[in-house]
Amino acid sequence: MEQREQWGSRAGFILAAVGSAIGLGNIWRYPYIAYENGGGAFLIPYLFALLTAGIPILILEYAVGQKMRGSAPLSFRRLRERWEWLGWWQVGISFFILTYYTVIVGWALSYTYFSIGQQWGNKPEEFLFGSYLGLTETGGNIWNLVGIKWGVFLPVAIIWAITFFILFRGIRRGIEVTTKILMPILVIVMIVITIRAVTLPGAAEGLNTLLQPDWKAMANPKVWVSAYGQIFFSLSIAFAIMITYASYLPKKSDLANNGFIAAFANSGFEFLAAFAVFGALGFLAQVQGVPVKEVAKAGIGLAFAVFPEIINQMPAWNDLFGVLFFGALTVAGLTSSISIAEVSITAIREKFNLTRTQAVSWVCGAGFFVSLLYTTYAGMGYLDIVDNFINNYSIVLAGLVEVVLLGWFFKLSTLRTHINGLSDIKIGTWWDVCLKVITPLVLITMSVLNVYNEVFVKYYGADDYTFSQVLVVGWGAALAALVIGFVFRALQWKGEEGLSQ
Repeated sequence: MEQREQWGSRAGFILAAVGSAIGLGNIWRYPYIAYENGGGAFLIPYLFALLTAGIPILILEYAVGQKMRGSAPLSFRRLRERWEWLGWWQVGISFFILTYYTVIVGWALSYTYFSIGQQWGNKPEEFLFGSYLGLTETGGNIWNLVGIKWGVFLPVAIIWAITFFILFRGIRRGIEVTTKILMPILVIVMIVITIRAVTLPGAAEGLNTLLQPDWKAMANPKVWVSAYGQIFFSLSIAFAIMITYASYLPKKSDLANNGFIAAFANSGFEFLAAFAVFGALGFLAQVQGVPVKEVAKAGIGLAFAVFPEIINQMPAWNDLFGVLFFGALTVAGLTSSISIAEVSITAIREKFNLTRTQAVSWVCGAGFFVSLLYTTYAGMGYLDIVDNFINNYSIVLAGLVEVVLLGWFFKLSTLRTHINGLSDIKIGTWWDVCLKVITPLVLITMSVLNVYNEVFVKYYGADDYTFSQVLVVGWGAALAALVIGFVFRALQWKGEEGLSQ
């Protein structure tokens, strides 16, 4: 086993952690979630969720990784030998996310190029689903793969090549150097985008739509669950990233302070992105003569259909704004994808006594092979289903198991003492209460609502996917991630087994 690397500096770790947290969802998910759940009033449940779930879990995972000095499987194994499977479950979740997340980053790279001359034409939505993704060629049947969409394959291959190169260079020379360069650039570019967006005609109406508080929404439990969901997914918690990154920290590292800095930096970027998005949406609404709510969308539709329309309508510097926006998406996605990949790399290195080169080659090779499915003409359908089930079930349930095991079947005071011995900011019993009571209750509620939505509203209701497609692709992916946990747990350790540090 090669000597374990460490981060070169505290700033390097924080920038890497923030780079992992700041991803595609910060730009295309948070603005719409805030708008849909009370507008300006959403800040209250958002901050409450950040303080009672986001930061506590973030600090918990920092403590587990830094104290146990290992990947998620090895760290959980060192806590309790029989808990190793949970770490591998989280590794499986991360691997599934990696295989389609890099594909979306590839789309962003394509659209950075398409911005030059607005190559998506006058109907960006038709271009996205038709000419670019080719989804219309499948006749609505995801079993009809048709073949590889080479216009999607090429940028995805480029993203995989970049990811491989960064990870091949290691923690300090690869991930740390990359995030030290890319994160400042991303923040500067997002500031430029925001300034341009909020100075467009009609931007004030867009910002007013976003910030207008709906205090009645605060009485709706779904709003509070949405706040917790956004915090949970945004901070890259419960799928082993932060445990892995923290395992490369020096033995004397301020954990609590690092957690607060990373969490608030992530939230600050989300607020900045929200201003940029709704300033631009206000402009588009004014151009089209419709209310802002009619042009507001979330997710892929916002990024790759609505924003190209906004760029088309801009009075000047259209190409530059497009390159900056989609370039920012590409950078945000890349810093997240390398962190997701590092989860599997660190885990298999330790389990099977591999060199870093071997582990990076195996993970990137396998990940690239699986991601080919998402570069077919039916790839968008597979991506939509897998993303839904992995995010709404696997991550939530893995997070629930994590906080229950550590909160109720392990002495949290042991980890709290470890954290306080290293940190300027001391955490008290509020941390225990959040992890033992508040977070589990919220995650259980989220799971119940997700199941209700799945059975009665989404896929089995008015959605485009059939029962068999959802069963095989959606539930199959979620179950496969769990099975990975038990299969890899059963395999013999060939590397540093180390039940003690």
